[in-house]
Amino acid sequence: MLYKKKISFLFIFFFGFSNLTCLHSQKLNFNKKITFNPAFFIKSHINDSHEWHLKKNVYISLPIILFDKGFKLFMSSKFDHGNNLVNINNNYYRLINNKIYKTNKFGFLKRDNNGNIINNMPLDFSITKNVLTLIISIFILCLIFIKLSLSYKKKNSKTGLLLEYIFFYIKNEIAIPNLGIKKYKLYFPFFLTLFFFILINNLIGIFPIGPNITGNISVTLSLSMIIFFIIIFSAKKKYWKHIFWMPKVPLIIKLLLIPIEIFGIFIRPLTLCIRLFANITAGHIILISFISLIFIFKNIYSIIISIPFSIFILLLEIMVAFLQAFIFTSLSALFLGIAIKD
Repeated sequence: MLYKKKISFLFIFFFGFSNLTCLHSQKLNFNKKITFNPAFFIKSHINDSHEWHLKKNVYISLPIILFDKGFKLFMSSKFDHGNNLVNINNNYYRLINNKIYKTNKFGFLKRDNNGNIINNMPLDFSITKNVLTLIISIFILCLIFIKLSLSYKKKNSKTGLLLEYIFFYIKNEIAIPNLGIKKYKLYFPFFLTLFFFILINNLIGIFPIGPNITGNISVTLSLSMIIFFIIIFSAKKKYWKHIFWMPKVPLIIKLLLIPIEIFGIFIRPLTLCIRLFANITAGHIILISFISLIFIFKNIYSIIISIPFSIFILLLEIMVAFLQAFIFTSLSALFLGIAIKD
């Protein structure tokens, strides 16, 4: 048991320290004056991009797919991190702050009075870092469930003991209490997939080179919209009646409550979106901020404060990864349960 604890501690310490080394592109040298901008590293981890930065001078070039009077296909390496002007059939494009703008052959950028770029932007269907990670997470999900299914066919359920416990927990603590014993079977596979999809992407984002998937407002909004449409198309007549014409309520009160209830239809999935996005993003920002203290103070003693706090935040993020997956799934089941209640 003591041996396992030592191994776990070494893993956690290495994990926290790997975050530290990932942030800086040079070796630690506290005597050398280096201008350090923590905001740059925080943004590079949180924001999506057209290339995947693994370590110093090592990038994964991703496909660029633009629609501008036809599809334009090329690799992101052609931009050379935004330093090159790309010519595709006499159409010129520049990459600025992970956004692609169409320019003339000289790469000229038009700006408004506030300094914002106003060049035309082609429709961007590129495989970005976040999109690639979503595809990877789907393969991980398929691998987990297919392997578990095969193990049950071979009557070897021990390999999926933890997953089995999670399945029954979601079934008994989320699906049945909120949806009812008669209706939970129809929606249980969806909520099971939803839970593991959020959990896997939360955990991927904790890795030093892992993209911030569930900290991307587009991803969380898409999940919330799926919940929204499931509720809309599954809702019973009684649900709509309580929204548009509440029974046994005075007419004046009804007129006051109807707009609030209609607004509530949209605000519920929106709260799911913001809660997941804010919690995951905040955790990543805090973790990188603690690690950045080493490079801000440029003092070897700052590691004594930075590393322990970073490990603590890292452990907290792992807990939040499970907790947010549970909260999102639980509230989604609750909102759906209200809509389909007879």
